[in-house]
Amino acid sequence: MGDWFTVEAVSGDTFAISEYGHWEQAHCYLLCGRTHALLIDAGLGVGDLGAVVRSITDLPVLAAVTHVHWDHIGGLGSFPQFAVHETERGWLAGHFPLPPKVVKAQLTAHPCAFPPGFRLQDYRVFQGEPQRLLHDGDLIDLDGRIVTAVHTPGHSPGHCCFYEEARRCLFTGDLIYRGCLDAFYPSTDPLQFWHSVQKILRLPADRLLSGHGSLDVQPVLAKRVETAFAGLYQAGRLRQGAGRFDFGAFQIRL
Repeated sequence: MGDWFTVEAVSGDTFAISEYGHWEQAHCYLLCGRTHALLIDAGLGVGDLGAVVRSITDLPVLAAVTHVHWDHIGGLGSFPQFAVHETERGWLAGHFPLPPKVVKAQLTAHPCAFPPGFRLQDYRVFQGEPQRLLHDGDLIDLDGRIVTAVHTPGHSPGHCCFYEEARRCLFTGDLIYRGCLDAFYPSTDPLQFWHSVQKILRLPADRLLSGHGSLDVQPVLAKRVETAFAGLYQAGRLRQGAGRFDFGAFQIRL
């Protein structure tokens, strides 16, 4: 485990597991119910995420990813049960949209003290067969906690947020965070991204927990992101190749 992962309690039974030592500052979230637990996202895959989760709970864990990008699926091999949205199943079966060389270049884009034992030459993008395919509105029952998968495409075709209505908490993945929101890859869709932000604004949420960066994300940020997308659309700039636009707490790269 070492010092690679930082574990922070969001509440008594919800934990953020973060990789602050890497420029991506990726977060996973462990939600514990009475008899089962849910892990939202699985990080970079350069440290032993499974050991961290086992140090927190001995409950059976379903790992469900917000989307099948390399920085969210890296630790899935530690979990016998994992779920992805149906549209991205093929990305785990040899059709990942980026070649290994590009992924490794992104992984090492900025200097980083990787955990002991990590060897870049051995790093692989996770491949495997999900035990569950997610669809919009699917419920994940943790026996006492219900989490809803909300399909929010744009950053990727199968991107999902996860909504816990009883606690008015929304896990936003790469849809909303304090940083650069990316919709410039060939597999992204800026218009869908905007529509997905509009969709999650209809969900009453008092707290947003994002996939990267600061854990201090207020719900008002989602409204600011929607307003920014609307302005880009009205200006005729909501299209790939339009550039990078700075809105203070966040940027949009098209």
